[in-house]
Amino acid sequence: MTVLVTGGAGYIGSHMVLALVEAGERVVVVDNLSTGFSSALPEGVPLFIGDAGDENLVEGVIASHQVDAIIHFAGSVIVPESMRDPLGYYRNNTMTTRSLLSVAVRCGVRNFIFSSTAAVYGNPDQVPVPEDAPTRPLSPYGSSKLMTEIMLHDVAAAHDLNFVVLRYFNVAGADPQARIGLATAGATHLLKVAVEAATGQRARIEVFGTDYPTPDGSCIRDFIHVSDLAQAHRAALAYLRDGGPSVTLNCGYGRGYTVIETIEAVRRVSGRQFAVQYGQRRPGDIMTMIADTTRIRNTLDWTPQFDDLDTIAAHALAWETRLMRERENQQAEQASA
Repeated sequence: MTVLVTGGAGYIGSHMVLALVEAGERVVVVDNLSTGFSSALPEGVPLFIGDAGDENLVEGVIASHQVDAIIHFAGSVIVPESMRDPLGYYRNNTMTTRSLLSVAVRCGVRNFIFSSTAAVYGNPDQVPVPEDAPTRPLSPYGSSKLMTEIMLHDVAAAHDLNFVVLRYFNVAGADPQARIGLATAGATHLLKVAVEAATGQRARIEVFGTDYPTPDGSCIRDFIHVSDLAQAHRAALAYLRDGGPSVTLNCGYGRGYTVIETIEAVRRVSGRQFAVQYGQRRPGDIMTMIADTTRIRNTLDWTPQFDDLDTIAAHALAWETRLMRERENQQAEQASA
């Protein structure tokens, strides 16, 4: 049988595909390449360029590749952008998943893993935040993901389909061997921006809000290494194939770092200083978000390997350094052509 990975050429999706291939799984990818890169996929993995909400395309892929499970990453993920373009987020995240679920039910795909987010919680009443905490998203991004979670519950109740919802906290880092990483231009991930500043690609990094009631006034985040996250999905897939019931799980490490602490980690591993500009709070930003990881550790056969902020920062830096050198080589070749 085959695993269909939507958005499999993107940042997290490509790490998922790599983990599945290394585990001997058959994989097929649907990605419109709006933020992904075909070069991020291992050799031999079939790529169908198109939208995960294209029911005809997806139905054809499922039928021709004997798909028994779907891992759904495709979607839009930038909180400030969602505040400016809410309809785009409801289309790309909620409506696309509705179409994908329709095909999954029609084709008899029984296992579905959904890429959700801790943004569904909003500002939590307790930290670490458990999965049964109230869901009060502060952004259309969070709302669009929560709507999809509700759809999944309803579809699973009506049809022969089980799911795992994985609520990501802050995904960061890159493949430890620097084979793949976050390559999207203009990315807003904190670690990505920081390593771009450390490698001289940005003049400075901006901190949004220094007046929060936290140790240094900046927001607190629970970072999870992207490779550990991919392995959590592999464990979720094994759980579903073994007959596990539908479940929602936090994906984090259960520890928090402030934005300023994170910047200092990048300075530490890079050995470089770079400018930091302090600005106002952004609408939609959550003050403190740390995962209660009790449920995922009790449910899945998953043990994180990279639960260390300096390690995450070092892997992100190694990938960014490789990416920068590749771009410089391309520019040199073009100049000499």
